[in-house]
Amino acid sequence: HIRAAQEFWKLCATKGDIYKKNYKIKYCVGCELEKTDSELVDGKCPVHPNQELENIEEENYFFKFSSYQQKLLDLYEARPDFVIPDFRQNEMKVFVQSGLSNFSISRLKTKMPWGVEVPGDPTQVIYVWFDALINYISCLGWPEDTKKFGEFWPGIQVCGKDNLRQQTAMWQAMLMSAGLPASKQIFVGGFLTANGQKISKSTGNTIDPIEWTEKYGTDALRHFLLSEVSVFEDTDITVERFENAYQANLANGIGNLAARVATMAEKINLTVPEQRLGIREAVMNKLTYFRFDEALKFIWEDVKRADSLINQREVWKLTGDEQKFVLSDLVRIIRQIAADLTPFMPETADKLIAQFGGEVIKRGENLFQRLI
Repeated sequence: HIRAAQEFWKLCATKGDIYKKNYKIKYCVGCELEKTDSELVDGKCPVHPNQELENIEEENYFFKFSSYQQKLLDLYEARPDFVIPDFRQNEMKVFVQSGLSNFSISRLKTKMPWGVEVPGDPTQVIYVWFDALINYISCLGWPEDTKKFGEFWPGIQVCGKDNLRQQTAMWQAMLMSAGLPASKQIFVGGFLTANGQKISKSTGNTIDPIEWTEKYGTDALRHFLLSEVSVFEDTDITVERFENAYQANLANGIGNLAARVATMAEKINLTVPEQRLGIREAVMNKLTYFRFDEALKFIWEDVKRADSLINQREVWKLTGDEQKFVLSDLVRIIRQIAADLTPFMPETADKLIAQFGGEVIKRGENLFQRLI
């Protein structure tokens, strides 16, 4: 990465986009960004209101961000789905249209001795928001492994809304300066919050995911984060909300359905020819646009449909071919649910396939225990 960061710097410098000057800024340690007065609320960073801003005055290198205003606007215009969701792209258009300020890309080595040294200037190190963004391509082998880099870049990036400016504007301008392709697409998510406050190490309100997975299982946590957490907006996380979703969709949903059907099928030694099933187009379409919650909602509707079929037909009372016919239909529904769940809840999908994927249907352990 050190070689990549320095090579990237040289490309931008050769383009004439790097220069040195003295400057004064207000700096938020939490965001690792300088803040203008217009971005502050009561003199504080709105994202890290409990941290004091640092006043910095020193000589650093700057990147000519302002030179890329029109090129960035052209990028957004040519690729209306470059930033997902679209309202974040509109937000960036307004930001860029309002005028861009050149930004600092180095710090004194005496202050940050661990940093990557600026090529040709041992007194300065490359600053984090120039250095770190280059990880997107250095991890792909750039600049040495051009084959690997070409296979994976441009790629889709994922970031939080507090990284919007850095990822969708600053990084893209840097790529343009270095003569490299812009990112393919950037997915911008909201914050996870606790009592309305962003969950972060600096505020000390983090939730331990290991504790939740040990108690409820990994797939249960995956389910909650993908189905109950808003993809693009902030979501408040509570144990109560987690457990409500767990009971409704997992224990009383797919878990209960699988147990009911497997018990009845095994009782009559039901056999259903094996099938090759893939993820349905409707689910794939939701995945393409990062609508994970809508994709899972679509799948859970099938669970409800299967439960309704059991209750309406009173399958447990049926006999002979009629019961076999209805149970076979239910098995096929569960097989499709398993295929659709694969990218979201792989462990659950594997267990469902183990029970229902073969010609002989067999009971297994409960997928999700009911909470007491």
